[in-house]
Parts: sequence; structure tokens; C-alpha cells
Amino acid sequence: MFEIKLSQGAKPGKGGMLPGGKVNSEIAAIRGIKVGQDSISPNRHPEISNTNELLDFIELVREHTQKPTGIKFVLGDPDWLDDFIATIQVRGATSAPDFITLDSADGGTGSAPQPLLDYVGLRIAESLPVLVDKLRKAGLDERIRVIVSGKMVNPGDVAWALAVGADFVVSARGFLFSLGCIQAMQCNKNTCPTGITTHNPKLQRGLVPQDKAQRVAQYHQAIEYGVNLIAHSCGVRDPRELRREHARIVLSDGDSMNLAQYYQAKTPH
Repeated sequence: MFEIKLSQGAKPGKGGMLPGGKVNSEIAAIRGIKVGQDSISPNRHPEISNTNELLDFIELVREHTQKPTGIKFVLGDPDWLDDFIATIQVRGATSAPDFITLDSADGGTGSAPQPLLDYVGLRIAESLPVLVDKLRKAGLDERIRVIVSGKMVNPGDVAWALAVGADFVVSARGFLFSLGCIQAMQCNKNTCPTGITTHNPKLQRGLVPQDKAQRVAQYHQAIEYGVNLIAHSCGVRDPRELRREHARIVLSDGDSMNLAQYYQAKTPH
């Protein structure tokens, strides 16, 4: 499938940053820039300035690739979803993205500006139920699959996301940890001490594929096992059968509330 990234959790509202030290001849040829030149992506796609143009671009990519095509973003103003869904309903469900990857505003990369990490976008705990409920209300939940990312590093987080309504869960941070990431916050400086985000041959020696591959595989197996364990303990045969009724949230007074009741109480009537 093809994903059109509108924003990501680490730096919503900011384009990607690839320092010149990482731009070798192969990358330069692909991106059409000079070797050693900084590659700073714009903070938006020039082809997209409104919802109709976004849907046009999705259809263009899908037509050319013949693959499922979706979008990734960090939700800011939830009201934008109403405009997005209304436009789809006018144009027809076939114009909709095949999936939405919803990222959390507290995503991470060492190259992210701190103010964006701290203040821009909604956390997944708030944005996921909003997105899922709006798609369900519009009858688009079967047409548009919801993928969740944003600190999905342990079985509890994954099970929560599935219970709230996600179809899939992806994790970057978890797999980076399994590779040996220590969050040195040097991703964009070519000085990553663990060898993960650097082209420095001396530092890259710390990233031994034979060893790290085993760790990544074991982490993945542990996540799967933990999520299945939680699902079976809730009385369902598969994690995809988890629903909001299977989970509770601890409130500020220490008591807990069923997730279904909690989100229903928060939704204005």
C-alpha cells in the first residue's frame, strides 16, 4: 500500500530533515539533489491545499500504483474531520482513502523541534476515539481502515487501541528500542551512538544485524504474545474482537469507568 504523509507525531506542521552528511550518492540520485546537500522537505504537499485536492491526490496515487492508498496525520482540530467526511460523502465512498494512519502528537525523533513535540497536535488517547466515532457515524468505518501509531510499545497500549476501534497498530519506537536505541536525541546529527541513525562507519559498527535481527524478532513475538494474552483474558478469541466494554480507564479520583461509558459521556449530544 502507499501512504501519503501529511504530518507525523514527532513534528506535526514541519517537513522532514535529512542533513547533508547523510546524503550519499545513492540518496542524492533518488532525491535529485547534490551529494552532501541538506534535504529539508516542505511542511506540506504543494498539490494539496484543501480537502478536495487531498482526495484528488489520493485517487491519483491509487490510479497510478494500483495499490491501496491512504493518509497519515496527527489530528489537530477534530472539526476538520467533519469537513473531510462530508466531502467524501458528496464525492462518493470510492473517493475515500483506503486507510488512515493516525499518529499521536507525542511521537518521537531526535530531530524534532521541542515546541512541536510539546504543544502541537492531539495525543492518540484523545484523537483515536474521535476519529473512530466519526467514521462509524458516517458509515465509513468499513470503507476506511484505521491504523494507529504513537508510543505503541507494550501489549497494553496495543490492546487499548484495538479496543477503542483501531484495525491495525504499528510501532516505530518499540522496534527502535529493540534495535538498541537509547533516545540520545541525535537522529539528525549523524552522531547516533548506537549506530541506528548514522552513516558514520565507525558508529555503524554498533549495529550488528545478526544480533539485532534476533532482538527485533523476539520483541515482536513478545508483543503478539502479550496482546493475545490480554484478549484471551477478556474472553475473546482474537485481539481484533476487543471492544471498549473490555477496558476501563482510571479517573482523577482513583475510580475507574468502562471505556464505552467514558467516551459516551465525553461526546456532546
